[in-house]
Amino acid sequence: MSEKHTLIQKDFYRESGKWLSQFEIWAKCVNPNLHFIYILRKNQQYKRNSLLGAFWKLVLRHHQIKYGFQIYPETEIGEGFYLGHWGALVINPKAKIGKNCNIAQGVTIGQQNRGKYEGFPTIGNEVWIGTNAVVVGGITIGDNVLIAPNAYVNFDVPADSIVVGNPAKIYPKENATEGYINNKV
Repeated sequence: MSEKHTLIQKDFYRESGKWLSQFEIWAKCVNPNLHFIYILRKNQQYKRNSLLGAFWKLVLRHHQIKYGFQIYPETEIGEGFYLGHWGALVINPKAKIGKNCNIAQGVTIGQQNRGKYEGFPTIGNEVWIGTNAVVVGGITIGDNVLIAPNAYVNFDVPADSIVVGNPAKIYPKENATEGYINNKV
């Protein structure tokens, strides 16, 4: 997609499939998911020790509590980030998330403190994570992966896969996220 669009425009494009003006973006902020993404991206835009950085940090903290999204500005999140539903969501600030990723409510993307996969997840591009899924540890989720609702994933997942269950099982699928991830940037 065009480099002339801002990160916020790219995130909002995922929801509407249209390139929105600043006014249209503000109008869409009645949606809690988009409102939170807007605030998160604004927070990421400014240095922490600047006046605007302090302002956006305060606004973000208020909305983390209000909406139940525990996502921090330190988290590396690619363009085209999409939160499917409003509700509890926890993402460790050291996790890395690629572009065009969808994350549903109840998801935890977290740290594992011991064992073979100690650390934080790295999630590839075009990954769809379903309701109440848990992704933990120093693991890598490849591109084009669908993680089914309620799956518990604490191991590496190759690209082009569907992950189902607890304990999770991997099923290779070339077009795993087709129809799940729309309006890609």
